[in-house]
Amino acid sequence: MKFIVVVLCLLFAVQLPASEISVITPEEAHKLISATDPAKRPIVLDTRGGYKDYFRGHIPTAHHINFDTLRGTDNGVPVQYLPDDLTAALLVRAGIQPGRTHLIYATGDTLPNDEILSASMVAYVLEKFGVDDIRIIDGGLSGWKKAGLPLMQEYFGNPKGSVPDTHHPEIGVAVDELIKRKGHTGVLLIDARPHNEYIGEDDVWLRKGHIPGAISFHWARLMEDANTHKFISADDAKKELETAGITSDKEIIVYCGTSREGSLLRFYLRHVAGYPNVRLYEGSWKEYASMKQLPAEIKENIVTK
Repeated sequence: MKFIVVVLCLLFAVQLPASEISVITPEEAHKLISATDPAKRPIVLDTRGGYKDYFRGHIPTAHHINFDTLRGTDNGVPVQYLPDDLTAALLVRAGIQPGRTHLIYATGDTLPNDEILSASMVAYVLEKFGVDDIRIIDGGLSGWKKAGLPLMQEYFGNPKGSVPDTHHPEIGVAVDELIKRKGHTGVLLIDARPHNEYIGEDDVWLRKGHIPGAISFHWARLMEDANTHKFISADDAKKELETAGITSDKEIIVYCGTSREGSLLRFYLRHVAGYPNVRLYEGSWKEYASMKQLPAEIKENIVTK
C-alpha cells in the first residue's frame, strides 16, 4: 500500500506545472488556456494601454489590465508606482491568484511599438507582490495570430483574486540605495533606453544624459526585428550581453526612462538568462532627472573586461 501511495504521489507531482517566471510559446499558452478543467487554466492578462485594441480582439479568457493603471504622479513626478495598498487592490480586481499560472501579453510588432514593455512591467509588479508563476507569451498577440490561434471579442473578467502574503520589494531599488551601490566593485548600472536618450540627444527629458557610471544597453537588442515582443535566440542574446560586458558574476541594477524598458531587461537577465542578482531602479531617469542636486553625464561608459 505504501508503494502505491508513493507512486501515485510521484505521478501527481509530475503532472503539476512547476512554478516559475519565464517565457512561453503561443502554442504552449493555448494548451494551458484550453485545459478541460477550469481550475487548471491560467490567469490571462492583456496589458495593452489601448483599450480599443482589446475590444478589437484578444486572447481567449484575457482580462484587460491597462499597465498604466499601476502608476501615477507622486510629489510632482509622473508615472511613479502606486502605494502598495492601491496596487494590491488593482491586482485583486484583476483576479491574481496564488498557485495559478499567470500568462501576460501585449501586442509587439516592430518599433516604435514597444508594448512588450507593458507585459514585462506587469510581470515585475506581480513578482514584487509575491506571484511566483508568471509566463510572458513570447511573440505576444502578433505571435499568437501568426500561429493561427483563435481570438475573441467577448469581454472576459476574472473573479476577484487575492495577493500573496509574502512580497518581494527587494527586487526593486530606491534612489537612495542606488546612489550607495553604484560605483562599487562588481556593481553594474545599465541604462536600457535608446542610445540617443542615453547621450542626451532627445527632446523628452527634463535633464539630458544618464546616471554617472551607467552603461548603455537598449532593451530592443534582445528582441527580434520583425516582432519586438519576441526574444532573439539564447545564443544571440548571450553574445549581445557579453559584448557589452553584462555578465552573470556582477550585481546588476537596471533603469530606463520610466521603468518599463528596465523591467524588460531585468526580466530577461533574471528569468530567461538566469543571472542571479538583477534589480530594477523603479524611479528611473524621470525621477533621477527631477533631483537636480544629483549629477548627470553624457559621456559613453564602457565595461572593461
